[in-house]
Amino acid sequence: MQLPPSFLDSLRERQRAHLLFTLGMTAELFRILDLLRTAGIDAAVVKGPVLSLRAYGNPAARRYVDLDLLLRHSDVRRATEILVAAGYQSRVPARVLATGKIPGEYLFRRPATSVVFELHTERTFRYYPRPIPIEKYFQRKTAVTLDGRPVPVLSLEDEFVLIAIHGAKHFWERLMWISDIAAMVHNHPELDWPRISQGAREVGAERMIRVALVLAQHYLRVPVPPQMQDEVRSDSRCAKLLSAIESWLPYGGFAAPPLAKRALFRLRMPGRFSVGVAYLTRLSFSPTEDDWSADPQAQRSRLVEMLGRPFRLAKKYRHPDP
Repeated sequence: MQLPPSFLDSLRERQRAHLLFTLGMTAELFRILDLLRTAGIDAAVVKGPVLSLRAYGNPAARRYVDLDLLLRHSDVRRATEILVAAGYQSRVPARVLATGKIPGEYLFRRPATSVVFELHTERTFRYYPRPIPIEKYFQRKTAVTLDGRPVPVLSLEDEFVLIAIHGAKHFWERLMWISDIAAMVHNHPELDWPRISQGAREVGAERMIRVALVLAQHYLRVPVPPQMQDEVRSDSRCAKLLSAIESWLPYGGFAAPPLAKRALFRLRMPGRFSVGVAYLTRLSFSPTEDDWSADPQAQRSRLVEMLGRPFRLAKKYRHPDP
């Protein structure tokens, strides 16, 4: 079958645009890392070009729209001051940082460019069922070479746990996230599966790992690693969650599950019922910037924001099943 020349030209143009975007974002990443390093702020790059390099061997092989860095929560205020002084615009104003409110992420833009990046901390990663052991993550930190420069990253095993939780956070609505899991398993036989299992237990994400592996096998024919087969086979919930994911995966994120299905999915994903209940409760009542009010009475407004969040979510996801 011969493809139309116009279609091939379109693909080439898209690929060219993505390559240019990747080069620009990589240069921006180096600038951000240099600013943080000079200030003595420890950081690790997650997802984005690093995941593309680790999973597919090429930082431009996988599409992404922003950069993500992990740092300690104790460093985020100083990091924000440094980045704003360097010309970046912060979505979270300094006056809000002073109140101690925690956004979903600390988002920054570079004016007059398409550059967007996010700082994450152990407190913004609320989709981890339990708080991440940030000090252990930084102790296990390593580096990859990106365009000839070393870039600080999480260990391969910690990154794997992160992308499995990220996929679960978004209900595995996109095949790209399943492909990332499959590529990591297929291209990294050195993955330490006992360490991944231990890391998942630390943050209450055991079932999230199992479901990720089941999805990679079901859709992309990447077998579940032998070290994980008994664990996956013994978890009967994985098949039920797979069935739910199959119902919304074809919509590619354009038809989010309704509220009841979202809640049930969140409840089941961690693995243990008690962890699932705590996880669902925290996600239902922990305000993000979408819930923040302008009430100057900080303590009162936080309570209002917390109690109002379930109603906002109900309104947002009250549509019928796709």
